[in-house]
Amino acid sequence: MELSVGAILEGKVTGITKFGAFVSLPDGKSGMVHISEVANSFVNDINDFLKEGQAVRVKVIGIDGAGRINLSIKKALPAAESAPARPAAPQQRRGGAARPRGPQRQQPRDPSTMTFEDKLKMFMADSESRMADIKHNNDRKSGSRRRK
Repeated sequence: MELSVGAILEGKVTGITKFGAFVSLPDGKSGMVHISEVANSFVNDINDFLKEGQAVRVKVIGIDGAGRINLSIKKALPAAESAPARPAAPQQRRGGAARPRGPQRQQPRDPSTMTFEDKLKMFMADSESRMADIKHNNDRKSGSRRRK
């Protein structure tokens, strides 16, 4: 079965880190759910939402050139559950201006139209994903998970 962006699959949590969770997918593949993609509410500790061995429903939100699979639990939720309750009026932040909400806040994919914050967010997510892959592979080679 070939994975494609937008596919919704059942998986099993195989590992949890401070920035996300690794999920095994059908056909022996695995992907990562970033902490920001776990729930519609703020997630301070991922262990409050997920446990190793837990079955989860995930949506494929990206596959990069290196074959890493980015997943989302919150985007796999039904429409009624995935839309967080919003206040009637936008809340004022300490800085003054109201933060834009809704579709206009989605990340553009064209780098020439992206804001600095969007570029930084994408860079940080990619960097964390790469570091997680390196750590995961090093742990597997050294057997450090078995020593715990």
